[in-house]
Amino acid sequence: MPNLPSRRRVLAVGAGAALGAGAFGASAVPASASPAASRRSSGREETRTLDELYRAALAEGGKLVVYAGGDTPTQQDGTKAAFKDRFPDIDLTLIVDYSKYHDVRVDNQFATDTLVPDVVQFQTLQDFDRWKQLGRLLRYRPAGFSKVYDKFRDPQGAWVATGAIVFSFMYNTAAVGSSAPLTPRDLVDPKWKGKIASSYPHDDDAVLYLYALYARKYGWDWVAELAAQDVQFARGSNSAGDAVYGGQKLIGVGTAGSAAGSSPVTFAIDARHPFMAWGQRTAILEQAKNSTAAKLFLNWQLSTEHQQQSFNGWSVRTDVAPPAGLKQVWEYPNAHVDGFPRFMADRAEVERWKQTFALYFGEVKGDPTPGWLGLHPGA
Repeated sequence: MPNLPSRRRVLAVGAGAALGAGAFGASAVPASASPAASRRSSGREETRTLDELYRAALAEGGKLVVYAGGDTPTQQDGTKAAFKDRFPDIDLTLIVDYSKYHDVRVDNQFATDTLVPDVVQFQTLQDFDRWKQLGRLLRYRPAGFSKVYDKFRDPQGAWVATGAIVFSFMYNTAAVGSSAPLTPRDLVDPKWKGKIASSYPHDDDAVLYLYALYARKYGWDWVAELAAQDVQFARGSNSAGDAVYGGQKLIGVGTAGSAAGSSPVTFAIDARHPFMAWGQRTAILEQAKNSTAAKLFLNWQLSTEHQQQSFNGWSVRTDVAPPAGLKQVWEYPNAHVDGFPRFMADRAEVERWKQTFALYFGEVKGDPTPGWLGLHPGA
């Protein structure tokens, strides 16, 4: 077995002081990181096969480090196992943590010249635009790049989405009943009091955006009524789904799922209510020590074979059809695939939404009435 660095070691290198991403946005960027200093141009799409890239990656040293956004350390174990099964001699270290922590680590590593990962795969979409401007991302088009939905790829190849993720709410089909499917508006019915789990919207920006869509659609009175429903809030977008599948709650809000089938759980996707979807962006860092292995990883993730194995049935590729009865995720207007990147880019607005929901859902003491101190964003 190869000697892999410990999770603590990989995360600690270059961590230094716990400074926010903005602290390193401009002043700490060396001249060599400017766009003009890019080592490679994007060029055409990759023409080498996966096997050819595999051999080249082994010749390069056969190592790869990936930082991936997620809720639990084991959340990407399936990805790691599948990659290792296909490319057994690559020494892969795949570290999962919240994207909002990973991006700070990477920024600090840039500032201290201690870069660890070769590939970053995060929910914090705004980081990729910023890092592109700073020349931190390798411009590269893996095979199949042109088949990716155009809003899920950077025109210059600085990043590409490798997974389509959808957040909505879900419910126990048998307990709730399938004759009249629930909508978010129904969640404030008193009969569901004490039976709902949710991720904290002020802890996860994707969950926050989903709640912002709900507030815009149903109004702040609806938010206040939901706050009175004795909702079980927990950290991590996995928590609400875990509570439903585990039988602790009947309804879970702010979590991912699959709309292909409704047994034992219905993942609510229809035209009557908002939900949200995005392309989880992936990029090779310009200073990656193992750039060929990183290219292998991107090409494998974008391959038709891998995309067809998506956990929710949706692909980022236009030539991979979703399961019967579903459309491509970007064909749902109420999925707001264009809205989430704009939302993530306006950090001041994001903070206003966070503080408002923190007031409503009890994280901060205050008067949760509509218009309190004019804090309602997007009004």
